[in-house]
Amino acid sequence: MVRQAWAGVSRETFDSRETDELPPSADMDGEEAPMGQHLSATVGGSLPRPTNRRIITIANQKGGVGKTTSTVNLAAALAANGLGVLVVDLDPQGNASTALGIDHRSGVPSTYELLIGEVTLEQAIQRSPHNENLYCVPATIDLAGAEIELVSMVAREGRLKSALDDAALDKRTIDYVLIDCPPSLGLLTVNALVAAREVLLPIQCEYYALEGVGQLLRNIELVQAHLNRALHVSTILLTMYDGRTKLAGQVAEEVRNHFGSMVLRTMIPRSVKVSEAPGFGMTVLDYAPSSRGAMSYMDAGRELGERGVTMTTGQEQ
Repeated sequence: MVRQAWAGVSRETFDSRETDELPPSADMDGEEAPMGQHLSATVGGSLPRPTNRRIITIANQKGGVGKTTSTVNLAAALAANGLGVLVVDLDPQGNASTALGIDHRSGVPSTYELLIGEVTLEQAIQRSPHNENLYCVPATIDLAGAEIELVSMVAREGRLKSALDDAALDKRTIDYVLIDCPPSLGLLTVNALVAAREVLLPIQCEYYALEGVGQLLRNIELVQAHLNRALHVSTILLTMYDGRTKLAGQVAEEVRNHFGSMVLRTMIPRSVKVSEAPGFGMTVLDYAPSSRGAMSYMDAGRELGERGVTMTTGQEQ
């Protein structure tokens, strides 16, 4: 079942997977794989720019599915391939800001001030110290009260969309805007859905993987019907894959059967290095570039970028 679930996955990612023969206590990043075993982990690669800027919301109200981790590492992978990327941190915990090495102390211009109209996008953007192509609008603890303040504001669902100023994005040649949402379906997430054209949905390869996904999809349909007709789920990313268990393969197969071509071929394995990286203010691509987690995110980022060229030259745009 595990091997069948990997059908269609790139050879490089497949070769670096964990196998059922590993002892349960094995460190899944105990050895770094050779740099030649993956598609694009060499910094300095290049992907073609999309014809139109892609704004992608990464959402899943279920916590612990790798949402923020996937946001920052996909952003880093796209930036490493020569694309301009802006991460908008809409989670009051500010974990995406931390992983990108961005200052997000209280009082720093952030998504909170951006949403309530106290600062412009130009004033809130910071460049990541790890890549000149990678930017972030940080989240501070002040964002925790934003949903209450937004309730009484005019056009409260469209505040983020209005704030994403094209001139500021063009100035930094931003090709991708990735919006990291909190694990909820409140006004912050609604703002992210209204601002985007695409939704990327991370799903963990574990029991109850699809729990809550139905509610999220219904909310996306409501936003599409009433606030943003261009919105659609474009990408599913399978995370926390553990090749030592049959369950992971079964979940992956179920998700692929349900969502079809929306699911990226690349799956993200469970990885100690991925978990450690934010503690050093880094993405795993900077912290452990030869690790399996980094290689998988590089593959996923490249796959996302290559899909984007097709989408932006096709009918969906």
